[in-house]
Amino acid sequence: MHPLHRALITVCLLGCGSVMAQSLRCNGQIASVGESRLSFVQKCGEPMLKDSYCAPVYYHPNLQPVPSIWIGTVLPCQPVDEWLYDRGPGNLSATVRFKGGVVDSIHYGHTTR
Repeated sequence: MHPLHRALITVCLLGCGSVMAQSLRCNGQIASVGESRLSFVQKCGEPMLKDSYCAPVYYHPNLQPVPSIWIGTVLPCQPVDEWLYDRGPGNLSATVRFKGGVVDSIHYGHTTR
C-alpha cells in the first residue's frame, strides 16, 4: 500500500471517535484542565446535562479494582462529575470530566443536530 494512502486511512480512522482536548473556548474565554467547577461555570455557563458517579478505586500491585463490598467502608470510590456542553449546530459537543472538584479532562464528541 502506498504510504500516502496508509496515512490518509489512519487520519480518517482516528477522526471517528471522540477527541481529547486540554481546553474549551466558551463565550470568548478559555476554560482549561485544572480549573475549578466555579471558574468553569463562570466561563462556560451551565451544561446541557450533568452526570455524577463513583469511579472504582484501583490498588497496587496488579491494578485490580477494589471489591465492591469494600467500597465505601474500607476504601472510598472516586467521585466523578461529567458535564455535557452543546456547542451549537455544526460544532462537536464537549464532555468535561471533574475529579476532586477540578477539570480532569475535556473530550470533544459527535456533532449536535
